[in-house]
Amino acid sequence: MTTTAEGQLAGQAALVTGASSGIGAATARALADAGASVALAARREERLEELADEIESDGGEAFVVPTDATDESQVREMVDTTVEEFGGLDVLVNNAGVMLLEPIAEADPDDWQQMLDLNVQGLMVASQAALGHMQEEGAGDIVNLSSVAGRKAYAGSSGYNASKFGVTAFSEALREEVVDSDVRVTTIEPGVVDTELAEHIPDKDQKEQIEGMMDEMEPLRPEDIARSIRFAVTQPSHVDINELLIRPTRQEL
Repeated sequence: MTTTAEGQLAGQAALVTGASSGIGAATARALADAGASVALAARREERLEELADEIESDGGEAFVVPTDATDESQVREMVDTTVEEFGGLDVLVNNAGVMLLEPIAEADPDDWQQMLDLNVQGLMVASQAALGHMQEEGAGDIVNLSSVAGRKAYAGSSGYNASKFGVTAFSEALREEVVDSDVRVTTIEPGVVDTELAEHIPDKDQKEQIEGMMDEMEPLRPEDIARSIRFAVTQPSHVDINELLIRPTRQEL
């Protein structure tokens, strides 16, 4: 993509999934602050409307695309609606995801399926849908949220590990497929971040372990990840930030 000398996104169109809270909401604000028009996608429409109002009151442009990222037809419509609204798509941030930690012996396979459907399949379909538009324009940024858990397996995290390893592998394969164009692919791998993810962990011990880690260190904030995403997509067109692994300073693993 083409950016100004100051690295801003004026005139660019961005789409952020999982934008109703946490990293997604912070990223939408960061991209809007950089001058991008931002489409906000998630299931919780009321929260999206509040965020759109906030962005617009700060002088930005945003609109809401209520989307269930596990529904292929909705994901494709989300991308097409964004292109129709803004006249193109320059930045896609695939942030929607869930972290349902359970030991393998006790895990609910439905939880595994939910993570695969949302964390991986939804991201893959969105990337595919956006790719055609970006290739027509000759440039674009696809940013996929993986995790430290996409690099290192942890006991009690098998399903989440599988989904995030999948994100990392898919992103690298996509990067290699588009290497002859100015479409860039970036994988973001956060460590412990203070978001709603931990609230949905079904296993009590795993939930307490994550909460204990947050108590023992200063976790990352959503805004920390948002700045990293903004950094990646505002590089000159010949610079592709392939991966960013971001841990709290005191996170060991």
